[in-house]
Amino acid sequence: MTTPLADLTRRPIAPRDAAALSELLNAIEVVDVFGEYYSEEDAAEQINAPLLDLGRGTVGVFDGDRMAGYSSAAHKAHADDVHRVTVSGGVHPEYRRRGLGAELLAAGIASARALHAIHHPGLPLAVQTQNNALNDGALACYRAVGMTPVRWYSQLRHPLGAAVADVPVPGGLVLEGYSADNDADFLAVGDEAALDRWGGAPTPPQQWRALLGWQAFRPDLSFLLRAADGGEAAAMLLTYSWDADTEATGLRDAHLMRIGTRRAHRGRGAAGALISHALRAARDAGFDRASIEVDTDGPTGPRGLYERAGFTVARTEVRYTLDL
Repeated sequence: MTTPLADLTRRPIAPRDAAALSELLNAIEVVDVFGEYYSEEDAAEQINAPLLDLGRGTVGVFDGDRMAGYSSAAHKAHADDVHRVTVSGGVHPEYRRRGLGAELLAAGIASARALHAIHHPGLPLAVQTQNNALNDGALACYRAVGMTPVRWYSQLRHPLGAAVADVPVPGGLVLEGYSADNDADFLAVGDEAALDRWGGAPTPPQQWRALLGWQAFRPDLSFLLRAADGGEAAAMLLTYSWDADTEATGLRDAHLMRIGTRRAHRGRGAAGALISHALRAARDAGFDRASIEVDTDGPTGPRGLYERAGFTVARTEVRYTLDL
């Protein structure tokens, strides 16, 4: 018998909810298809994100010990012109078509307002969320509260194997693998590159440390290009791979999580060389494919770069925003 919505428990998400959250996210994946699977450890990393305010920014809906749905609002530590708060959420397929999604979206927007009042009250607020372009129910829910689509993101895949192109490192640059010694260079390059992306902002140090602390991080498949004279770092690439994805699909996927090139080094093929090297390294390490998310409307046209490298579109996601 289905539990009435009024009898479900609403409360902030807590670290002890990692197992329930992973079960919910994996149930959502079966229907909505984001290409993402979660272990309990993966969910714990999301819950324990350093900038996530669990008390003010999250709502979990529980049917006993089972999580029926959730909402999470994540504020930005740095914001210049607009404070963009990202709202995430979802409803277990067995609890849909009953208004719970609309309730959780409203809760996420309310959380965004509260966090905005604390962190950046002098700036305009934009609440943003992202979903599979084929998820008609979620997109209708966004439109019902006045959200409009602003960006489209292509989820790209590469088959590796013989499809990996051999792109040489540009003259004057040398390749380095990730290490504690060049960690600060990875962050500096990534922060400069982020400033030229839509809604991009520097990564707070505590968030950077958490990102590199994820069990999915693959330092052996993460690379930096530096001026050959030992000078400025020019470009960087971070790779991740989730065991839960491998267990669910039977495929080892090398996800190119972050790629960036400093402005002074663009137009020389640095990004293409990094991608080529990372793909070859992933192939040689026994990976079955590679993936990346690309802003289709990016000002530098990065999708063409990845298509030339052999990536193809697996699915499209849409980002919606509400200006408040």
